[in-house]
Amino acid sequence: MKPDDISKAITDALIQGGSQWLISTVVAFLPVLWTMVLILHLGRPYILRTLRRCGLRLGADIWWMSYLLMRDGLLLLTFALSWIYFQPNVVVKVALPITGPLSALCLLAALAVKLSRRVDDDQQAYRWTTALLVIGATLYYGPLVFAVEAASQDYLAGFANAFTSNTNPGVALVCMWLSLAAIIVIVGWLFVRVWHSVGRTMAPQVASEKMQQASEKEPAIL
Repeated sequence: MKPDDISKAITDALIQGGSQWLISTVVAFLPVLWTMVLILHLGRPYILRTLRRCGLRLGADIWWMSYLLMRDGLLLLTFALSWIYFQPNVVVKVALPITGPLSALCLLAALAVKLSRRVDDDQQAYRWTTALLVIGATLYYGPLVFAVEAASQDYLAGFANAFTSNTNPGVALVCMWLSLAAIIVIVGWLFVRVWHSVGRTMAPQVASEKMQQASEKEPAIL
């Protein structure tokens, strides 16, 4: 082999190995993020009790804003990292939870509820968000623990083969494409909602500016 061929083979091996390592790291780290998302979301009553005992208004505001930033920021980060479940080549070749795309869909649905309703003030919206997060976490934890991480257990071989993406690629791709279609629908709905919301918010301001311009153009009556 020529030196160029050797260097190219080494480079390709490093790139392929690095990509597989990165994917495996993300998959292994996602349970931590899911756990933190659930803890912060379900820990809302504790945060509220702490706020009631806080005598300093500024401290209470900082505590509440920090909680909101961590809770919703982790939710966004978890959904962003879950995007690996929507890459067909990765889904077919790497051992991933087969319901990973469905868990990401539940995350986006929870985000949609948060963006469309006041979850911290609306009890029903909070329940919907909690249900979506619990369902999404279950869809992720179940196949990950009992299928992907239990491949060496003979008594779970059937479950592992059925709920691991690279051993059941047909079902995995169906779950991926259906989840992706649902995500596109949710994103489109959010876009339309934001578009109309911006229009309603800016309409009074635009009308007042037009009235002001019209009044400035009128000649003064002596």
